[in-house]
Amino acid sequence: MSTSDIAYMKRAISLARKGLGRTAPNPAVGCVIVCDGVIVGEGWHKKAGTPHAEVHALAMAGAAAKGADVYVTLEPCCHHGKTPPCCDALIAAGVRRVVAGMVDPFLQVAGKGLQTLRQAGVRVEVGLLEQQCKELNKGFIKSVTTGMPYLLYKTAMTMDGNIATVTGHSRWVTGEESRRLVHRLRAHCDAVMVGVDTVIADNPQLTVRHVRGRDPLRVIVDTRLRTPESVNVLNGTDAGRTVIATCETNPDIHQRYLSQGADILVCREYDGRVEMTDLLRKLAVRGVQSILVEGGSRLAGDLLQRNLIDECIFFYAPKVVGNGFAPFAIQGISTMDEAIQLEVQRVGMSGPDVVVYARPVGVCLPV
Repeated sequence: MSTSDIAYMKRAISLARKGLGRTAPNPAVGCVIVCDGVIVGEGWHKKAGTPHAEVHALAMAGAAAKGADVYVTLEPCCHHGKTPPCCDALIAAGVRRVVAGMVDPFLQVAGKGLQTLRQAGVRVEVGLLEQQCKELNKGFIKSVTTGMPYLLYKTAMTMDGNIATVTGHSRWVTGEESRRLVHRLRAHCDAVMVGVDTVIADNPQLTVRHVRGRDPLRVIVDTRLRTPESVNVLNGTDAGRTVIATCETNPDIHQRYLSQGADILVCREYDGRVEMTDLLRKLAVRGVQSILVEGGSRLAGDLLQRNLIDECIFFYAPKVVGNGFAPFAIQGISTMDEAIQLEVQRVGMSGPDVVVYARPVGVCLPV
């Protein structure tokens, strides 16, 4: 692959990012069409059920697509879903070459799109910047291969590891730059999840009000339906995009929340709380492929101990509060040999705060 090939694929990746948080259950895809060294068409998948990235790029290119090279972050589809196959559109346009970042893991495609193009005489190459293309669609990949959403856990803490003071005060641990970054993370995920204790203590909005983007689905894990009816997640402008996951089956109690536009998702109970695997599978069936988990400590500890968290982002503020609250409520670890191991991926800065990206050891992503 040439340096120009890499540059065009990087452009396709940047276009695909525009669709993050908007395309589920479809992947976020970007496409660039190049003729004689000039970009003649660009596009990205904007929303599930609407034309795919290739279709937008072909519409922009028009007749210039004939004999052109196409750079697309994901293998073009070859099946009829809510929209026609992109392979057929590329073939009909007379493109010369298709460079795909990765093979589509969805079983109805899974290499068949590339085969269709080759059989039509289109030159096909696959795997350019593959890891970056896979990183775009971690949720899609995990969902279609395992039936479970991708879980990204985020927490903000002081340098001595506390998410709140001894009185429970936690606003604000980190600075404005970090809060904006968290809002971007929310905008890129299909859902944001918190426990009921966090809702009661902090009354969060769980929106993306500090950045441009779509508010994610809000998921409140509330085993006994203790969520106050006055909280922001039930009384905001988008209250209908709130799901309360519970083990409570009383329809009279359900009705109080349903009347406010929330949805009730009854899950199996395990050890006195919502069984998280059951909840995650139910959310995946609803098209949720990526979830930003923001607390509280009992929810985070349960998910971490059950090996359900795929990735962690730790925001460390340059503060010390002494006694306080830890981000994970985990029972039963008495020696360092029993500690849950994390592998640090990278470290960066967000204003004055240190940001650590890590993965729990043993989590094997299907990429």
